[in-house]
Amino acid sequence: MEMKRLELFLVLISLFLGDFVVVVLGTSVSYDHRAIVIDGKRRVLQSGSIHYPRSTPEMWPDLIQKSKEGGLDVIETYVFWNAHEPYNFEGRNDLVKFIKTVAEAGLYLHLRIGPYVCAEWNYGGFPLWLHFIPGIKFRTDNGPFKTEMQKFTTKIVNMMKEEKLYASQGGPIILSQIENEYGNVDWAYGTAAKTYVKWAASMATALDTGVPWVMCQQSDAPDPIINTCNGFYCDSFTPNSNNKPKMWTENWSGWYLAFGDPVPYRPVEDLAFSVARFFQRGGTFQNYYMYHGGTNFGRTTGGPFDATSYDYDAPIDEYGFVRQPKWGHLKDLHKAIKLCEEALVATDPAYTSLGPNLEAHVYKAKSGVCSAFLANVGTQSDANVSFNGNSYYLPAWSVSILPDCKDVVFNTAKVNSQVMKPKFRRQIEEVADSSGVFQSDWSWISEPVGISKTSAFVKTGLLEQINTTADASDYLWYSISTEIQGDGTLLEDGAVLHVESLGHSLHAFVNGKLAGSETGNNDKPKVALEKSVTLLPGKNTIDLLSLTVGLQNYGAFYDTKGAGITGPVKLKGLKNGTAVDLSSNQWTYQIGLKGEQLGLSDGSSSQWGSSSTLPKNQPLKWYKTNFDAPGGSDPIAIDFTGMGKGEAWVNGQSIGRYWPSYIASQSDCTDSCNYRGPFSSGKCRKGCGKPSQTMYHVPRSWVIPSGNVLVLFEEIGGDPTQISFATRQAGNLCSYVSEAHPPPVDMWGSIVKTGKKKSGPLLQLECGHPNQIISSIKFASFGTPKGACGTFSHGGCKSSNALSIIQEACVGLKSCSVGVSSDTFGDPCVGIVKSLAVEAICTS
Repeated sequence: MEMKRLELFLVLISLFLGDFVVVVLGTSVSYDHRAIVIDGKRRVLQSGSIHYPRSTPEMWPDLIQKSKEGGLDVIETYVFWNAHEPYNFEGRNDLVKFIKTVAEAGLYLHLRIGPYVCAEWNYGGFPLWLHFIPGIKFRTDNGPFKTEMQKFTTKIVNMMKEEKLYASQGGPIILSQIENEYGNVDWAYGTAAKTYVKWAASMATALDTGVPWVMCQQSDAPDPIINTCNGFYCDSFTPNSNNKPKMWTENWSGWYLAFGDPVPYRPVEDLAFSVARFFQRGGTFQNYYMYHGGTNFGRTTGGPFDATSYDYDAPIDEYGFVRQPKWGHLKDLHKAIKLCEEALVATDPAYTSLGPNLEAHVYKAKSGVCSAFLANVGTQSDANVSFNGNSYYLPAWSVSILPDCKDVVFNTAKVNSQVMKPKFRRQIEEVADSSGVFQSDWSWISEPVGISKTSAFVKTGLLEQINTTADASDYLWYSISTEIQGDGTLLEDGAVLHVESLGHSLHAFVNGKLAGSETGNNDKPKVALEKSVTLLPGKNTIDLLSLTVGLQNYGAFYDTKGAGITGPVKLKGLKNGTAVDLSSNQWTYQIGLKGEQLGLSDGSSSQWGSSSTLPKNQPLKWYKTNFDAPGGSDPIAIDFTGMGKGEAWVNGQSIGRYWPSYIASQSDCTDSCNYRGPFSSGKCRKGCGKPSQTMYHVPRSWVIPSGNVLVLFEEIGGDPTQISFATRQAGNLCSYVSEAHPPPVDMWGSIVKTGKKKSGPLLQLECGHPNQIISSIKFASFGTPKGACGTFSHGGCKSSNALSIIQEACVGLKSCSVGVSSDTFGDPCVGIVKSLAVEAICTS
């Protein structure tokens, strides 16, 4: 197959404003065996995922600029169908504005339309109304589904064309994706899956975007669709045609957090290793999923049970701070790979074994340019290898990059980047005591137990929840009354209420009193409740509140996974020894809460009143207070310690579900994680035995200096006076650099050009906030320092003047660089490889 080419053309827009004519130059985007080809030139491209609804328009420019500074060429985003239906392209959903912001930064964009996205997003991105179309079956060769999928895909493509956002029109979009990871589940759909894939590919390409389309995790993607890889490692991936480039659309930079789980993280040494191995073995396009994860505002989480935070241990954290050393180490990696671009795109690599678990891959262009990657894929032993007549030291599970086939400019295991540990600083408000905790000025309203809305209805038997609520609310009440004869029908020990549910959580009330609660988890959403209850002679009312915690977003036929109480519901322990099954009786149903109907979430309802006695640790309570925003410009968070489970709104905007009472398991956490060896989602976790999430992001743009309104719906019981505001701040800077580290990648070009002797490494510090400078040096040691950031200490070998040298070089500056060598500090221990450790404090 010849290389697919798209004609380069000029789009002439004549605007008769005086004598001016605006000329927009279109960009040709195609591909061949080696790479994406832009305007006739093969490109090595680094990409990162940022999802526009998981941050705010006010955050977008900074996030995108930090991505560019981190060495990215491309921003990748899904298109979230259920965020846009009915027609909603404003605020966080302003897709066009997001793409134009990417363009203004000079970056390309990969638009993953799907429209199935997975993404730990509610219902995988599909609007719930799809479920109710007669005869529909999702993601297969089904007429009703294909009709709706084509409508939405066409709408998005036409919107992009109208705004001239495709590269062929002079815009930033160089790639589009149709479907998403279907190859992981297509086996379940049988032969209809194959015809569906062919239809999807044909439908997409017929939309004539002028840029290539991809399908990830789809080995049978038909030409001209490029099939791509997703995973923690994709170096062994091979496209299904020799005419397609090797592309990695999701390199998982960490993992998502679920309520009830410890917090996962991925060491940067392993992430860098996976990237270097991919380019070593023929890759030319790589995307981090996520580069900025953000926040699942409102009820957008999927799972079920996925947390509100979608931080993902990404290079840019949930609040918009660069995560060091991950961001900086990857930035150096990207620079090193860019130095190899001419050789990388010219040819396939030549492989040479350097010994057990030791590999060399060499790229040579016809011009004579040569670049090499040396890898030690062993997990235990470091090694010295001989290559091109020179000796190289390779730590276990690492890759060294040699842009000229001679000089090492980067090794994935040698982190020569500063460490910055952002922290939360608790704020002291007028409504708070000296600890920053709210103590007063709360209003409250009780949510009625059971049926309270005129829209309630009666049905025989137990209804599945999603089909009943259409996800209009997390909540569905099931209510029934039963008569207990006053002649000793009950045993002396009382009755037992038994309830079974498909999930996700359940609260049982008997005669208005909470009898018990049960919840599932990310792995087992089903719920079984069995509680002793006190029944009275005569009429007894049983009210069951069933709730969802984000709808299923992944798996074959995931849309058919139900929720809610499907039974049986039984009363056990009756005197005659039999259980009474209430499942087939008449039940009264109420969709949602009375407070939702009254619009309590924005705080404006006339129902709010004040009371001298604030109810605490009681279920089904709405709370409201006013607050002044923390001063400054730092991102804001609320610490929900002391609360149970519910949802929170700031000035009417939902910051998401909170659930600090869900404690993570006690096992499988590590204080430090060995990056050597294959990574998995459960390998590196922290926070065992603690709440999965206590801090919840409040975007700075959502608040005003004073007069803000905070509303909570507390579902199971909590103390709102315990919550507090905090600001996210950069924290101290640390750096640890050894004499054995290579010099900064930035210096390699000048070293080669001038032919000067290769210089040593540099310790580099830079404050994380543009208005901050290095105000003091907390610690500095050259020799054999010990510990980690925040716990550095001197070793047996130390220079006497390290602190004064660092102070002179750095204090008062936003950034500084210091050579790590005995030439700078003197030699406190001859014959020993020395290191420099520094901890600095930045202030405004």
